[in-house]
Amino acid sequence: MANPAISLAAQWQLASAASLPPLLQNWLLEPASLTAKLKRHADDFKLQVIQQQLQSLPGFLQPLLPGIAAAECREVLMSCKRLPCVYAQSWIPQSTIAAWQPLAALGEQPLGEVIFQQSGVQRSAVEVARVCVQHAPLAAVASGEYWARRSVFTLAGQPLLVAEVFLDGVFAL
Repeated sequence: MANPAISLAAQWQLASAASLPPLLQNWLLEPASLTAKLKRHADDFKLQVIQQQLQSLPGFLQPLLPGIAAAECREVLMSCKRLPCVYAQSWIPQSTIAAWQPLAALGEQPLGEVIFQQSGVQRSAVEVARVCVQHAPLAAVASGEYWARRSVFTLAGQPLLVAEVFLDGVFAL
């Protein structure tokens, strides 16, 4: 099993308690679909799946998905205007995939398009952190520290964790 391209191990804090950079505040605090927001800013939105496979849930994520030992880790790169804008990492337990059938075959479809079409979806408070991007396959498009956000979505008691890292391309939108 390959490790995720970006480790989400960081000092996370509630977005409401964080001092956020003004240029990213609207992105980090976006309550609706980030995919939809990206598409509103550029008509050439592209999603590239980096990898998707069942992986052991890292220890630092276990408090967010209690009782889950392994989950489908899906990593994607979202680009607009041919610039990498957002790296997203999702951790989707098998029980959640079984309950939300559209998650079983996402392919190149953005996860946000599935989540925000469901009625009754609940979202935890958004947390933010600075995460370090250092290694392949993202090193060619991003390296250094970037702002990220994460939250847990729940539908009918089934959770999934979504984290998004805002890359330099987002400043061009």
